[in-house]
Amino acid sequence: MPKKKLVGEVVSDKMDKTVVVAVSTLVKHPRVGKYIKRTKKYYAHDENNECRDGDIVEIIESRPLSKLKRWRVLRIVERSVFADETLDEETEGGSSDDN
Repeated sequence: MPKKKLVGEVVSDKMDKTVVVAVSTLVKHPRVGKYIKRTKKYYAHDENNECRDGDIVEIIESRPLSKLKRWRVLRIVERSVFADETLDEETEGGSSDDN
């Protein structure tokens, strides 16, 4: 049986070698017929601490690595641009008050 692969967004990278990935899916409501967005969080192993908040990553199922970790980061699909921009603005320094 092939291992499952999911694509989601990194919502936390505060732990060492671990990231929290939020995977969103659309589910059709059985009675109403309306599509509802469902989000589930997965703990994934990030060996080199490469992932940052906001990155889009692909994760793959693996053997249990700890109490909560059963997934590994396979690859980074898209880097977060937002995190880099806010870091640059803070390092430029100075206040923005002109008064």
